[in-house]
Amino acid sequence: MLHVKNLHKSYQIGKQSYEVLKGVSLSVHAGEFVAVMGPSGSGKTTLLNCISCYLPFQAGEITLGDVVLAALDEDELARVRNTKLGFVFQDFMLLDGLTVRDNILLPRIIGGDTGGDMEQTADQLCQLFGIAHIQDKYPAEISGGEKQRTAVARALINHPLMILADEPTGNLDSKSSRAVIASFERARQELGATIFMVTHDSFSASYCDRVILMRDGMVYRELPNSGNRSAFQDELLSAIKDMSGE
Repeated sequence: MLHVKNLHKSYQIGKQSYEVLKGVSLSVHAGEFVAVMGPSGSGKTTLLNCISCYLPFQAGEITLGDVVLAALDEDELARVRNTKLGFVFQDFMLLDGLTVRDNILLPRIIGGDTGGDMEQTADQLCQLFGIAHIQDKYPAEISGGEKQRTAVARALINHPLMILADEPTGNLDSKSSRAVIASFERARQELGATIFMVTHDSFSASYCDRVILMRDGMVYRELPNSGNRSAFQDELLSAIKDMSGE
């Protein structure tokens, strides 16, 4: 599904070059729920932005499905972002002037794919994520958890190959965080969604199949989930502590 091979990314500030990604390699398979964790400055958000085609990189290769992203021009990259990738951001990124339902439909409208099952798909997603009762409300009228579940539904409206989630529970309380992670679980179980999530939250990460730990622009360690969520969260916290040298 997603293959990142020997990825290098640097930023130029004046005459000084700062290497942020130092040969990152990883894979995410179809139907997986994978998280990336690491301290601030470890490169995880830069990695996500390279995968999402928003940042160019100096060396390496990113393959999504059977498409090598570096080989695409700007129009083709825009098409990949709208049809092959779904995005969930920490700050929701909903349009205040649109209802919940219209926000969900927006990627289809932007892509010009307004026929067929568009309305039915939106209704099904609203039902799946427990937001059908608020679909005619505006973002200012709903809670943070409801906003994020709306964002998850919007990310899925185009049946993307993968959802990229950047700190999706970062602005939420614990109850809302659980509801959002449950939405990801339903998306995976009922829709076959593939999810790649950057997070600081060990609770959210404990629901993933695997967690990739990053430090100083490199993959430090990968941890598989054996199936016991609570034990996996403890294992994550221990590994993070070891990684930080505490």
